[in-house]
Amino acid sequence: MAAWEARGTYLDVGGDEVFAVDVACSGPAAGDPLLIVHGFPTSSFDYAHLVDALAVRRRVVAMDMVGFGLSAKPDRRYTMAVQADVVAAVAARFGIDRCALLTHDMGDTVGGELLARSAEGTWPVEVTRRIVTNGSIYIEMAQLTAGQQLLLSMPDTVAPQGPGPEVVAASLVATLAPAHADVDMGAHAELVCHRGGDAVLSRTIRYIEERRASERRFTGAIETHPSPLHVVWGPEDPIAVAAMADRLVAARPDAALTWIDGAGHYPGIEAPDAYLAAVEAALA
Repeated sequence: MAAWEARGTYLDVGGDEVFAVDVACSGPAAGDPLLIVHGFPTSSFDYAHLVDALAVRRRVVAMDMVGFGLSAKPDRRYTMAVQADVVAAVAARFGIDRCALLTHDMGDTVGGELLARSAEGTWPVEVTRRIVTNGSIYIEMAQLTAGQQLLLSMPDTVAPQGPGPEVVAASLVATLAPAHADVDMGAHAELVCHRGGDAVLSRTIRYIEERRASERRFTGAIETHPSPLHVVWGPEDPIAVAAMADRLVAARPDAALTWIDGAGHYPGIEAPDAYLAAVEAALA
């Protein structure tokens, strides 16, 4: 975790401190910069073991959205517009005007907001291709965990006390495929709790409610944006079930679909070699 923090920088985005990592291409550049948007409740640390391999052919930029990872975790309303503003601000600070977009979980929804802005002409970055990974693209199909339902039942306020890293780690492991139940998610959980982040989980999870209310905006943009779409999915995801990936490809017949066999909600952590190969193929 300390090594990951040392690779990044802190930016002021609308008064909030945002952690971002900018990895330069280490070989002959063969593609557009890759912009990575993480999911709930984790952070860019999900990709710490992958960025150097991805950066052999392209620049890679990742950030922790507000309320996540090493970024600030203020007592505020967390909306997809706020998180899209964070991603857009990081891209602007790093001079990115053209990129490929890799998104996961809640990041798929943030990506949908960015794509909607792109279609409206209010986000000037050209998205040249997209990789969508395990996220609740169709929220009515999501099999929410007991923990997620509990958080959604709580008031949209900062809790007096968060669940702590052990409980968070166990909840993350429960989203993995059974064969990967021994994967250590402790560092990811520590970053969820960093700066009191576990106490704002009942605020950051409200993206699910917003997803329900504005699904046509987010999912509609994912389905219709003209850039090539590749879907990379862990089929043993207990939340964003495999049928979601099938439905997305049915709605977008020119999209490619790659299953990461034996993986659940975090295919990049559970099966990193297969995931990396799928992402590289999608970016080729």
